[in-house]
Parts: sequence; structure tokens; C-alpha cells
Amino acid sequence: MKHIVPAVLLLVALLHALPLAGVLGGARLLALYAVDAHDPNLALLLRHRAVLFGLLAAGLAGAALRPALHGAGLVAGLASVGAFLLLARLEGPLNAALATVVRLDIVALILLLAAGIVHLVQPATP
Repeated sequence: MKHIVPAVLLLVALLHALPLAGVLGGARLLALYAVDAHDPNLALLLRHRAVLFGLLAAGLAGAALRPALHGAGLVAGLASVGAFLLLARLEGPLNAALATVVRLDIVALILLLAAGIVHLVQPATP
């Protein structure tokens, strides 16, 4: 049981690290999201988003390795996937690539909620 929270945090960190490839530019963004980012303003925003996801992934991985940070990591992961799922629901029809991101985030949400329950029931000791 003591490995559930760190394992989930590492898995969600990996999931959040995948968009980091988008920092390389429009071709990678198109491959990731099937979104044409030829507009330099949109490309900038999406590339910056990739950097932020990389930072979040690093934070989640760090939290996985430090039991004292498990709770903070779970909250950060839940905030990230929860916000995306809510926004995706409000936005309407999505392309196939973003629908895949939604499915992956639903799995991440379930895992984070389960890990959160484990964390609350059996807090990790440093």
C-alpha cells in the first residue's frame, strides 16, 4: 500500500511530461494535438503550455519521492486533470487527439482519487 501514492504520482508525472515535446514547435504540436499552430501567437501559447507541463511533471515526480509532499502532489495533479476535463466538457466537440487526452486524463483522475483515498487513510511516514 505504501507504494500506491508514489506510483500514481510518477505515472501522472509521466503523463504530464508527454506534452513537453510541444516546446519543439508547430510540427510537434500538430502531432500531439492535431491543432494547426501556424499562427505564431498560438504557437507561443502552446509551447509555453508545454514548458509549464514539464514543470508540473517535475513537481509531481519530486512529490512522489518525498512522502511529505504526497498530499501537495495529489492536489496539483487533481487540479490539473480536473481543470482540463471541466474545460473540455464545457468546450464541446473535440478532435480525436484531444479526445484521447480526455480519456487519459479520466484514467489519471481515477488513479489520483484512489491514491488520495489511500493517502488520507494511511498517511505516508517520512
